[in-house]
Amino acid sequence: MIRFNNDYNHGAHPAILEALRKTNSESYGGYGLDPWCKKAAEAIKKEIGCPDAAVHFLVGGTQANYTVISAALRPFQSVIAADCGHIQVHETGAVEHIGHKIEVLPSANGKITAAQIAEKAELYRTSCVQEHITQPKMVYISYPTEVGSLYSKKELEEIRRVCDQYKLYLFVDGARMGYGLGSPESDLSAADLARLTDAFYFGGTKCGALFGEAVVLLHPALQEDFRSCIKQNGAMLAKGWLLGLQFHTLFENGLYFDITKRAVALALKIRDAFVCKGFKLYSNSHTNQQFIILDRATMEKLAEKYIFEFQEQIDENRIAVRFCTSWSTTEEEVNTLIKDIEKL
Repeated sequence: MIRFNNDYNHGAHPAILEALRKTNSESYGGYGLDPWCKKAAEAIKKEIGCPDAAVHFLVGGTQANYTVISAALRPFQSVIAADCGHIQVHETGAVEHIGHKIEVLPSANGKITAAQIAEKAELYRTSCVQEHITQPKMVYISYPTEVGSLYSKKELEEIRRVCDQYKLYLFVDGARMGYGLGSPESDLSAADLARLTDAFYFGGTKCGALFGEAVVLLHPALQEDFRSCIKQNGAMLAKGWLLGLQFHTLFENGLYFDITKRAVALALKIRDAFVCKGFKLYSNSHTNQQFIILDRATMEKLAEKYIFEFQEQIDENRIAVRFCTSWSTTEEEVNTLIKDIEKL
């Protein structure tokens, strides 16, 4: 069986395994206060062109999301998110478990708009019963979105203006950031994210690392006491250098974007093969996730040889599925799939 079900079904890039092997006999201080975390943070700050940013390393995306949100919000404040946002549909209510309501907005191709956010914020501003309802204080979006779509620089700038108008934090989930910025359709840079957001993260778990996310805090209010928030939320790794070493390896010489751009290119080959055979797309994705609408017989035929993910039941006979490439996907795997698509 050939796996296209997700982008974390292999261990880690060989360069990371080699770095871990070379340093395995060395000893370091714990909890992220070590030379590798410091070097990795400096490499990331150089990448985004922001020396004043604070960079912290957490183990996983759910931890990163609820730790940043809990650090940013007071108990009566809420976070605005798309109806397909990861914190809404894939994290078992983690954000609401820590006491913050998610204000859900309907999405189009995975995205929400500045106008939607302004409308939600204005409802609170003009309410005569503010003490009885939660106060929106943060906007959460993903780059890329859950269906592989991308916010443009113009869209992000518009959202930023609304956030400034209503004093909202803007937080970008970057679990697949490498595949978003690595897309040929992206007009955003890492420096743009540093300029337009208050917090975001570079995902490692899905982008070549064994595990880990690099949280970047831009707003001074979010930087204060963040390590205490990490610890209180059970997100602080004692052997923190294992995270720092991995991100240093990924960012020191551009490996992060080399491997994610390649994965996107392979995913687009898969998309083009399905389109050439007349299959419809479920979403307009230019990233490593491709969503295809298949009839049941075709899905069952491909499932004999490939592992992919169910997305949504469209009707009685049509199903949307996801094919996902990663840093570890090989040309041979993709070419084999394309040949089988051509035979359908």
